[in-house]
Amino acid sequence: MYLGVDLGGTNIAAGLVDDKFNLVHKESIPTGAARTDREIVRDMALLCQKVLTDTNTAISQVSWVGIGSPGTIDAKSGKVIYSVNINMRHTPVRAWMQEDIALPVFIENDANCAALGEAYGGATRDADHSVMITIGTGVGSGIIINKKIYGGFNSAGGECGHTVIVVDGEQCSCGRKGCYERYASANALKHQTKEAILNNPDSKLSELTGHNIENISGKTAFDAMRAGCPAGTAVVLQYIKYLAAGLVNMINLFQPEVLVIGGGVSKEGDYLLAPLKKIIEREVYTRDVAQTEIRIAQLGNDAGIIGAAALGF
Repeated sequence: MYLGVDLGGTNIAAGLVDDKFNLVHKESIPTGAARTDREIVRDMALLCQKVLTDTNTAISQVSWVGIGSPGTIDAKSGKVIYSVNINMRHTPVRAWMQEDIALPVFIENDANCAALGEAYGGATRDADHSVMITIGTGVGSGIIINKKIYGGFNSAGGECGHTVIVVDGEQCSCGRKGCYERYASANALKHQTKEAILNNPDSKLSELTGHNIENISGKTAFDAMRAGCPAGTAVVLQYIKYLAAGLVNMINLFQPEVLVIGGGVSKEGDYLLAPLKKIIEREVYTRDVAQTEIRIAQLGNDAGIIGAAALGF
């Protein structure tokens, strides 16, 4: 048995994972991100203890604790070097966690953990080499090679969202211009939808929001497309072109057996996948050899917990 912790800016989730990478039980509490880092780490340990108590599991039955955290992680030292949304700067998470719970502790970036979760218990469990792209506020990514996270020499690799697809494009929060996540994230899709509504105020696209752009979601353009709206269709097709550009780059670089897409936009299923696959098949460099399969993530919000629990392998 293994414990996995998914540390987020809003909630901390912890779960008990069995040897077949099934999530047996999970609990969550608010993060309280403005608190001290020591308080947050202590709550992670207390939440793990609660999971053990709720499942009548002795600590001797658990091999280790894995933690997925946002930000820049030094997996070797067990520290969170920097996290934007949580009060952590060079925080010795492993050392503090081991003071509170007598188990080996592993820590990695949360997007990497989600990719590892899908590799051990989800959509890519049948693949040794895989890439996961998570579409949310930004674009997160995790690279799995031989069932291990690839993070580069400094554990900071795999930042697909901050590769440039439009030179001198939109300003990104990272300091560069034209980053992938400025065009392919859920926030980018909302922005593109808003622009289309402003240019087409009498469209079905606008009608679906009650003519109030504050009601835009990542589904709005897809819903308009399904209703036959030309403005919504144009947004979706342009968004998919941007999304495909980054995916083709990742395939050309890593040639994974499977590339898996997670996040809310992935729930659009074939409305997303069918046109996306056509572009990828047309543009990928290695068109004459075995091709990367594109799949939708299976584990949802549990991927980070399951992946964190697999960090000890």
